[in-house]
Amino acid sequence: MLIRRRKGWEIPESQATPETVFLNRRRLLLGIGAAGLGAAGLAQPLRAHTAPDLYPARRNPAYEAGRALTEEKIATSYNNFYEFGSHKRIADAAQKLNVSPWQVKIDGMVAKEITIDAEELIRKMPVEERVYRLRCVEAWSMVIPWSGFPVRALVDFAQPQSGAKYLRMETFVRPKEAGGQRQFWYPWPYVEGLTMAEAANDLAFIGTGAYGKPMPKQMGAPLRLVVPWKYGFKSIKSIVRFTFTDQRPKTFWEAIGPDEYGFWANVNPEVAHPRWSQATEEVIGVGKRIPTQIYNGYGEFVADLYRDLPDEKLFM
Repeated sequence: MLIRRRKGWEIPESQATPETVFLNRRRLLLGIGAAGLGAAGLAQPLRAHTAPDLYPARRNPAYEAGRALTEEKIATSYNNFYEFGSHKRIADAAQKLNVSPWQVKIDGMVAKEITIDAEELIRKMPVEERVYRLRCVEAWSMVIPWSGFPVRALVDFAQPQSGAKYLRMETFVRPKEAGGQRQFWYPWPYVEGLTMAEAANDLAFIGTGAYGKPMPKQMGAPLRLVVPWKYGFKSIKSIVRFTFTDQRPKTFWEAIGPDEYGFWANVNPEVAHPRWSQATEEVIGVGKRIPTQIYNGYGEFVADLYRDLPDEKLFM
């Protein structure tokens, strides 16, 4: 008798999105309406064109989400990207971003500081596809097939010095292209960071594509971070700089609201946001809520990273 052992991040089949639901456009639209999140505007996906011959990348079967994919039209038209506005319908506005050429600086505590074109960098990396769950701090979720490479491969390429403790990342500043950056009260550029241990974790990923194609601009082309055990705001988009440092970065949302958003931002259903519960999540495109899992269901792979941090606010 064949006994299947469920992966640690998988949810029971009874909670999975039925295929008939996510393939049916009418029910998808109704599902979004029922969630109270507004129509997403299901236009044809809008894309970037960095290294298009690399896609679709080979899927790594070790990384599966345990439930059905969010339909591409939903995932590419319901996006947070504050550089282009504080609403979800930024897909059209994001097309103003020029992503080719795209220069990436790698500096700080490294063997040699360099500036490299994003496409050249991607071609040096082991590009593959992974299916990850995405959990937003706003208590909604998706399942997305990302293409890209492990953050660890970037670390190996950069050759950081032994004293480096953090990987600091920042996005572009181009207010002529990105209207949201004209909102002067935000601390641009968007900054995020990981510890070196987090960056070396198997799950930490640099996304360069989605749904078997180059990354759409509205999803963070050409390079974005994907860390599925953390809330989505940690996954910085359109990265232009990777800095290895011994100082903890002050991140974008931490600077804006330190009482609500911290450095770690690990998913935990038992730790509420100051203004809403995190116990459940709305599955976008389905119109149903499911229980949230600690570390978004990836705990067995990341929980040990935080064992010796009793005084840190790990879940905000």
